[in-house]
Amino acid sequence: MKLPADWKNDFPVFANNPRLIYLDSAATALKPRSVIDKITEYYAKYPANIHRGIYRISEKATEEYEESRIAVKKFINASRFEEIIFTRNTTESVNLIAYSLGRQMVGPDDEIVTTVMEHHSNFVPWQVLAHETGAIFKVVDINNDGCLDVNISNLAGIITKRTKILALAYVSNVLGTVNPVKEIIRAAKKINPKIITVVDAAQAIPHIPVDVRDLDCDFLAFSGHKMLGPTGIGVLYGKYNLLNNMFPFNFGGGMIKEVTIEKTEFPPPPARFEAGTPAIAEVIGLGEAVKYLQAIGIKNVSQYENELTSVAVKYLTAAFGDNIRILGPKDVGKRVGVIAFTFKNYHPHDIAQILDEDDICIRAGHHCAMPVHKRYGLTASARMSLYLYNDYKDIEKVIAGLKKAEKILK
Repeated sequence: MKLPADWKNDFPVFANNPRLIYLDSAATALKPRSVIDKITEYYAKYPANIHRGIYRISEKATEEYEESRIAVKKFINASRFEEIIFTRNTTESVNLIAYSLGRQMVGPDDEIVTTVMEHHSNFVPWQVLAHETGAIFKVVDINNDGCLDVNISNLAGIITKRTKILALAYVSNVLGTVNPVKEIIRAAKKINPKIITVVDAAQAIPHIPVDVRDLDCDFLAFSGHKMLGPTGIGVLYGKYNLLNNMFPFNFGGGMIKEVTIEKTEFPPPPARFEAGTPAIAEVIGLGEAVKYLQAIGIKNVSQYENELTSVAVKYLTAAFGDNIRILGPKDVGKRVGVIAFTFKNYHPHDIAQILDEDDICIRAGHHCAMPVHKRYGLTASARMSLYLYNDYKDIEKVIAGLKKAEKILK
């Protein structure tokens, strides 16, 4: 098995950009050579459409496409491959649930519950659904340490018999907080066994083991590009009995059982939700990304990242003390390597721009999570996000870059 010191060599971007310090994996992760080669393989060797061709290269493309579905199924421990729906991204996955199921089951005075730490993709669709249907939109707050301000053993008052949907992030893309999703779902279903639980796993899937059967969530969504796969491909996991009773989100080719002048009949999942020509190369690339992470071991990634995060928090605090404010849990065991921070009164955009002069890539802004920034009284933050191709030298260079920014901006 490759050691952490060797992982970085698998990513061609570093050979092409030797000075690059990439610390924006929470936005999109870099791609290993195996994923890039797999996408090229599709376009070079069997660049045909899938499912309908009876010639060899079409059958090969179909085989590779469906093998990726099985790889994802195993990666998240779904019960069956039909529970894996390919979408464009996490955003489309969540919107699919909101349109195909939410609008069927939510009515006036029903409740939808989410949290203040959500990415807009798992906040706005539910807020809009509540406004359209007359439902009550509840938002769970966090404490100052960046953890949900809720007593899991007693969710009464938050979850009720009228709560139809509970939508929450497994990991915050700003705070790095790993939420106790399994325990929350279990407690919520004790109060209301009919509640539908939706987990945004976009920031969890690259960093920690995700087991949908252990979580017992009804739906779970994530994006390929955050887990070393291509952009433009996402996944929606859903329990089969729910998917099989949902109305399609898009209509067109590929999701048809029979069309007559009088009516149209739709096939069972997953075809029901995959209208039109899909992102074939991207799905195949995602399958290869899954294989890459499985070969390393997601637990090994998690352990290495946890050690790196602990060092980063320690070094940043030692270097700048109270002048740097790190958002999220102080206990590194409760977070992943997503480190959003403010530095004195310097604007995050200025910090990011100065770091870029030394080829250090961080993110600056509200990170598509305005409610949690407002919760902290902020309009923006700087964010460095660590992943398996980062090392301790990267952290040292960030600290040197921040000292440079301090001299320029003071």
